[in-house]
Amino acid sequence: MTILIDTREKIPFFFQTPSIVGTVPTGDYSLVGFEGRVAIERKELDDLVACLKNGKPGEPQNRDRFERELERSRTLDYFAVVVEAPWKDIAAGRYTSRMHPNAVVQSLLTFSVRYRLPLFFADNRQHARMITESLLLKFAREVETRPHAPADAP
Repeated sequence: MTILIDTREKIPFFFQTPSIVGTVPTGDYSLVGFEGRVAIERKELDDLVACLKNGKPGEPQNRDRFERELERSRTLDYFAVVVEAPWKDIAAGRYTSRMHPNAVVQSLLTFSVRYRLPLFFADNRQHARMITESLLLKFAREVETRPHAPADAP
C-alpha cells in the first residue's frame, strides 16, 4: 500500500509506509487506488476551532466549507479527523479563537452524530502521524481480508 498525501497539505506527515503526493478529493490523506473509499483529515487545534464557527458577514464561512467536506465524506467507506492536540486543550481553551470551549465541544459532538465522524485527539504531531498511518493501514488490511464486503460490514 502507498499513502497518498494531498497536494494542498501544507505541512505533510512523513510516514514509515511508502507515500506520494497527489490529489485527495476529500481529506488530506488516503491510499493510492482507494481515494474514493478512505480519507483522513488532519487538523491543528486552531484550524479545527476555526472550522467550527462562521465568520462575520463578508468573511469566509469556514464552518460551511468544513460541513461541505463532511458531507462529501459520507460517500466514503471510512473518513476520520485526526487532531494534533489532546481533548483537554479544548476544555482548557488552549487555542487562539474566542469561541467558548463548551461551544467547541458541542459543535464537535454535533458533527460526530450528524456525519458519523470519528474524531481522534493526539498528544502531539508525532502521535497524530502515527494515528493517521495506522488508520489507513487498518483500512487496507480490512479490504484485503474482506475484498467483496464494504469496509464497515460486520
